[in-house]
Amino acid sequence: MLKIIQGDITKVTNVDAIVNAANQTLLGGGGVDGAIHRAAGKELLEECRKLGGCKTGQAKLTKAYKLPCRYVIHTVGPAWQGGGKNEAELLASCYRESLKLAAQNGIRKIAFPSISTGVYHFPLDEAAKIACSEVRSYLKEHPDTFDLIEWVLFDEKTYAAYDTYL
Repeated sequence: MLKIIQGDITKVTNVDAIVNAANQTLLGGGGVDGAIHRAAGKELLEECRKLGGCKTGQAKLTKAYKLPCRYVIHTVGPAWQGGGKNEAELLASCYRESLKLAAQNGIRKIAFPSISTGVYHFPLDEAAKIACSEVRSYLKEHPDTFDLIEWVLFDEKTYAAYDTYL
């Protein structure tokens, strides 16, 4: 089941994992990344330090610690540079790699934020279209892998963009 809600991803209780729109260091930052690190506690930072960072378009898994789910999947979205630097494919890869990692770890319910649309300035409509398209494509190839994939979106504008494509 695909679903969108407006809210705070750190408070979602109906999933096994949440996805963190991380930076390459995985050591916390602004926006969703900072909120997830604050809510999870210092143990998350300690585990992330051992992962050696993460490349753009890739994903890594940690425990969730004080968050109300079991895991955090950290993925690094692309910073928007005008569209000519493979940004769309890198963003699509974030969703594919996160879903692959979830499936490999038996995660059946997952929540995504809107990756790269905050401080990385990816155009919201294009990001929403890519996100929905990639998830649908993954589900078409792996129809029985997930019970729930939802986006937890921070504001009305982001919710409206995802609502258009979902």
